[in-house]
Amino acid sequence: MALPHRPMVLMILDGWGYREDPESNAVHAAHLPVMDGLWRDYPHTLIQASAASVGLPSGQMGSSEVGHLNLGAGRVVYQEYARINRAIEDGSFYSNHELTAAVDAVKASGKALHIMGLLSDGGVHSHQSHIEAMVKLAVERGAPEVYVHAFLDGRDTAPQSAHRYVHRLQKFMAEVGGGRIATVVGRYYAMDRDRRWQRVQAAYDLLTQGTGHAARGAIEAVDMAYERGETDEFVEATAMVDDAGAPIGVVGDGDAVVFMNFRSDRARQITQPFIEPGFDKFERAVVPDLAHFVCLTEYNDAFDVPMAFPPQRLKRIFGEYLASLGMGQLRIAETEKYAHVTFFFNGGEETPFPGEDRILIHSPQVATYDQQPEMSAHELTDEVVKAVDAGTYDVIIMNYANADMVGHTGNFDATVQALEAVDECVGRVVESVRAHGGELLVTADHGNAEQMADPETGKPHTAHSINPVPFIYVGDRKVTMAETGALEDVVPTMLHLMALPQPHEMTGHALAQLDVATEQAEGV
Repeated sequence: MALPHRPMVLMILDGWGYREDPESNAVHAAHLPVMDGLWRDYPHTLIQASAASVGLPSGQMGSSEVGHLNLGAGRVVYQEYARINRAIEDGSFYSNHELTAAVDAVKASGKALHIMGLLSDGGVHSHQSHIEAMVKLAVERGAPEVYVHAFLDGRDTAPQSAHRYVHRLQKFMAEVGGGRIATVVGRYYAMDRDRRWQRVQAAYDLLTQGTGHAARGAIEAVDMAYERGETDEFVEATAMVDDAGAPIGVVGDGDAVVFMNFRSDRARQITQPFIEPGFDKFERAVVPDLAHFVCLTEYNDAFDVPMAFPPQRLKRIFGEYLASLGMGQLRIAETEKYAHVTFFFNGGEETPFPGEDRILIHSPQVATYDQQPEMSAHELTDEVVKAVDAGTYDVIIMNYANADMVGHTGNFDATVQALEAVDECVGRVVESVRAHGGELLVTADHGNAEQMADPETGKPHTAHSINPVPFIYVGDRKVTMAETGALEDVVPTMLHLMALPQPHEMTGHALAQLDVATEQAEGV
């Protein structure tokens, strides 16, 4: 099928939100001649990327996973977070078959139930209320021992906010009459997604052997970490120990584990050594023979373990629809956002659709991305320009990770450098696409870099924001731009510009409407 303007490029500037206030605003501080020029010269608007607009609770910031799901589906996708909240509220959580089976197994055998997950209210990968609900279920259903393995956040929450979450959990456990925090470790180790297996091993050895620092309690563990100069994300493996100095609550034979993260990408690697018999990424000194390992949601469709909340399959999403029309599409991003332009954009499907090619650009191997703010943006741009020049694809979906990944470090100056590097790259892509008669839509999946300090405390703000994100049409045609919209409206806009009918499953609306004369001239 011939497109009137080819290729159609969707450029996602990950973590690039919009905020008028220049204070602690890296987007405002950066020198961005290309993006400023696009905003000045082309039709644009602001769209929502958080809360109910993307299927999240009111006031909840968006995320890369949520953003790409909504973008690719062309509709509001109600998130696992909201599904689980509803299950807790209506009581069905406490009778969930997989969760109760894990508890009943250890109740019958006298073994321990281990609850692991990100202990925060960030709502991006997990929520503390879900962990608390699982503690309540386990205690009230009669699990003999209930241990919590707390992964500390500091990325979707303030960098040193763990005290609050630990205190809250300990208070809750006292109220329900059971449960102990057995280990604490930063998400840098327990939730790596970039195959840095030495980090994962540190977390795994902590959970299965108690390897790491020793503390008499979780608050003491956090205090010790702060004294070592660590923020929550980077807290080194720490086991709680008894009076004899022996670790409590290590995962052992016959025990059951429930992993309470609902987002999949950072839950996969730490799951693998627990469930894969042939796991070989590092040597496991201890391999517990578990009664159950339950994932809260589907982390990988290849994992042969029960999940408490199986995925809701989306039909007629953008990639699938293009494939049904025989159109060629490219997905391209660097490592940190590759899963987002593929797995998440495709509604949680791992397998590419027919005609869908994928290019992975490796992210730099640095401890934190403020050490290399440009990341791999230039290499990614080289490949995009090459693909545009080749004329192979009808649609290109691309993602620049810099604003989000460097923004997460809290380093303002490095984030400014990251934005300026992306701006240069955007210019190269725009030049290439326009030279070939194509069109671009430039947007973001959520905010981050425009809010680099907490307005109340003045401390670094390393989490996402609830600010709107830009949406820009870059092309020659005359369009009328909507005053506002949401991520669900981006793909319907692409379909409108591509003169393709919108599947009825997509409930979004085109943000950029071609004027009548243009539509008649092109036969739309």
